[in-house]
Order: sequence, then structure tokens, then C-alpha cells
Amino acid sequence: MTDTRGPRAGEDAKSGAAVQAGTPAQGPGAPRNPLGALGGPLARLGEARHLGLVAALVLLALVGLVTRPDNFATASNLVSILSLAATIGVITVGMTFVIIGGGIDLSVGAIMALASVWATTLATQSYGPFVMIVCAVLVGTGAGLVNGLLIAYGRLVPFIATLAMLVAARGLAQRMSDRRTQLVQQGNEAIVELSTTRVLGLPLLVYVFALVVAAGWLLLNRTTFGRRTYAVGGNPEAARLAGIDVRRHTMLLYALSGLCCGIAAVLIMARTTTGSSTHGDLYELDAIAAVIIGGTLLTGGRGSIIGSILGLLIFTLITNLFILNGLNTSDQLIAKGLIIVVAVLLQRRGLRSPT
Repeated sequence: MTDTRGPRAGEDAKSGAAVQAGTPAQGPGAPRNPLGALGGPLARLGEARHLGLVAALVLLALVGLVTRPDNFATASNLVSILSLAATIGVITVGMTFVIIGGGIDLSVGAIMALASVWATTLATQSYGPFVMIVCAVLVGTGAGLVNGLLIAYGRLVPFIATLAMLVAARGLAQRMSDRRTQLVQQGNEAIVELSTTRVLGLPLLVYVFALVVAAGWLLLNRTTFGRRTYAVGGNPEAARLAGIDVRRHTMLLYALSGLCCGIAAVLIMARTTTGSSTHGDLYELDAIAAVIIGGTLLTGGRGSIIGSILGLLIFTLITNLFILNGLNTSDQLIAKGLIIVVAVLLQRRGLRSPT
């Protein structure tokens, strides 16, 4: 039987099938997928990168054992590393989805601060810890949803939309708190217990972080939502031809990032027993850097949760080593900047080499 749909329809169908199968569309008129035929080599490159990240963690641990043998390997220091990683790590999970989907989110730190301030106002605290947690999650998700609407339906560039949200959310947090630190009041100790209560030697907030990572991994690797995220980030036009609502999916990615910011706000309230407009300062840079180091392409279409978490642990370990050795904070920032540049250069080299 002959195909009566016409050449263009046939090409569109082929493009759709290619996206559903996780391969780039190759029909005439279909946008060129930046990964193209490099899928196999890049997958192997990703596995090698993970091994390299683990090796880097081991090397940093050895540096810590050599330079500060009395302090580095103590249980309290390891718990401190994991507690610090937990808050930024939850944000990093959401950032991974956004960047794989071809976007960027500069507002995560400010959204977390806004959620923490809103949840610790006296009016909110009067309803108890459960309402405080729900409030933080809803505020974070709502701010992320605004980002998504502006980008997907308002057609704003992600950099501009999230930069505007960064400024607005930070300003609103300052206005609500009158630039004062708000304490978690008595009667709401359930939130603080996330940091003080330990199971098997680890605070509960570390387990919350682990649950978020596990849920993010399953969502990205075992669901249609995850496959669509890769498709939208790698080739949005081919994804549209395959029947994916690209704008709706983009909006949901930013809402997911906001949800992670709300959860992170609960964790930082537990760690510091406060809500403050200064929370999350430069967290967006740490999260983006962790995602890049983990192997996620800034152009979208490739990345992994595991890689991002390994990148986060490297950054957290570097911070810990600088603190233990009494090194200057400015030197720490310089080192992080160099690491980001090297990671991006390695990404570009990895994409060019398989031919």
C-alpha cells in the first residue's frame, strides 16, 4: 500500500519516531540534534566522567587526610559535609532537570530565601510546623511556576526571566522580613528536629536529600517525563513534531525546580532555625557548577542526576578543605571558578573528539 500522507507528513512521522526512540530526527527540515550519531560515544563518555568524578573525590579525601588528619576524617566533619551538601543538593536536582531541558535557572537561591521567610513569619508559624512546610513548598513551586510561564508562554529568555525572579524574590523576602532574621518559634521544633535527630549517625535532613535524589533519578530515567526532558533539551523542534507539548513541559521543569527550592528552604530552616532573606546567596552558582561538572550539557539534551550529585560533593569537599586549612574565602571562589572553566572546556572537547 502506498503512503498517501505526502512527503512532509512522512518526514514528520519519522522525526516523531526518532524522538520517541531517543534518537535524533534526521529527516529534511528537522533541526539538527547536537548529539546526532554521537549517542553511543557520548554515553561511554558519561560513564567515564562518573568514574573520573569518583576519582576526584578520592583524591580530595586523600588531600584532607594528609593536610588535616585530626579533623577531616572525624564523624562530626563528615556529617557537616553531608548536611551542607543536602541543602544545595536538593536544589541541584531541580537544576539538573532544567539544564537537561535546555534552560537555566538563576533564581533558585532567592526563591529558597523567599520560601524560608514566608514560612517563618509569625502568621504562618502560628499554624504549626506542618503548615510551615507546606507553605515553603507551595511558595517555591509557585515562584518556579511563574518562571515557567514567563519562559514557555511569555517567550522570555530563561536567563532574563530567572534573573528578574532572582531580584524580585530577594526583594520580596527583604520586604516581608524587614531585613531581619526570623527565628523558628517554640512549638515548631519538629522542623528543627530534621537537623538534630539522627538515625544511624546521620541527621534526618540527609535522608530527605537522599529521597529527593532517588525520586529525581527515577523521574529522569524511568518515566515518560524524563524521556521528554531529554527530547526537549536535545531537539525541541523534533520533540514538537513527535507530539510533545514543549511549552507545557518547559513550564513543568521550572515548577519542579521551584518545588526543590521549597524543600531546600525547609532544610535550611532546620539547619539554621531561621528564615532569612540572605539564605541561599550564590546557591544558584554552586548548583549550576555542580551540574556542569557532573557532565550535563549547558545546551541541554544530556546529563544525569548521579553526575550532578558527584559534582556537588566535589564542590562541598573543596569548601570543607578550605575551611579546615584556614584558607581565604576568595581563594576558594577562584578555585571554583577555575574548576567550572575546566569542566566546560572538557565538555567541548568531548563533543568534538568522537567523529
